[in-house]
Amino acid sequence: MHAIRLHTFGPAENLVYEEVADPEPAPGQVRIAVAAAGVHLLDTTLRQGDTGGGPHALPALPTIPGREVAGTVDALGEGVEPRWLGRRVVAHLGMVPGGYAEKAVVAVEKLHELPDEVGEDQAIAMIGTGRTTMGLLRLADLAADDVVVVTAAAGGIGSLVVQHAKNLGATVVGLAGGPAKVARVRELGADVAVDYTAEGWADQALAALGGAKATVVMDSVGGELARGAVALLGSGGRHLVISWSSGSPLELTEEETAARGIVSRSLFGGPEWRNLIDTPEKLRALEDEAMAAVASGQLVPAVQRFPLSEAAAAHRALETRGTMGKVVLTP
Repeated sequence: MHAIRLHTFGPAENLVYEEVADPEPAPGQVRIAVAAAGVHLLDTTLRQGDTGGGPHALPALPTIPGREVAGTVDALGEGVEPRWLGRRVVAHLGMVPGGYAEKAVVAVEKLHELPDEVGEDQAIAMIGTGRTTMGLLRLADLAADDVVVVTAAAGGIGSLVVQHAKNLGATVVGLAGGPAKVARVRELGADVAVDYTAEGWADQALAALGGAKATVVMDSVGGELARGAVALLGSGGRHLVISWSSGSPLELTEEETAARGIVSRSLFGGPEWRNLIDTPEKLRALEDEAMAAVASGQLVPAVQRFPLSEAAAAHRALETRGTMGKVVLTP
């Protein structure tokens, strides 16, 4: 089979498309003929030899990156029920890499069977990014009367947050970089879509809201963009940190929050978050919720595809914020 292998930590160019032996499923595992593999921002960090301060250890080299795969079961390990053979499935591999390949093995208990109406690339967007979003939305507790500002609204998580908030009946302000992304945010249903690379974008957002203030900022960027978004909050508003693609979250001092009458807290990585994901059963419940949302059409994930052989280009695009939605590799 063909796979992407990393022999030396470093730049995206170190991802090599090459032939390797097909993996064989161990007892309790299946092998998936991969139709789509997910690319995560964490993959780019690990590729550089950095764990990003998270729980993932650096892999032994050479390694096949990637932890999200969807496709058709083409081989069974000992003890696996024959009914799985030929089924379309998606799985999150967990802490073990191996997804950037034409075939991958995974424990049978991690499988989700795909209904006909869900494509493999959509499933990839929901099995990892989607389950994270479901957890974040539980903690955010958005309501119909909220005015929600979403940073990186054209991204994998941001696009799902926009749709969820609109489904609730909330007013949504989506921030995105560049005309194409702004157009995508409008398609998602945002009431206001603003190009944060344009001068005076915060004033444009306020004008579009008719002077109303935001009640919630769902921030996945951090840095100066987050500070501009927080400026849109009214008294009693909430700044909720869900990730920080800029490299560091916006940290507001107690004096700043007190002076503004707002609350700033991180939804990701704190005690509440850990309580949501501290058992396989809880993770599975979030995955089930995400897969049900896409199967019902409640959430439609945005996907940007790259051929498996162009994994390096996918990494570069992700690192430079040149993507919209979930990045997916297709063998």
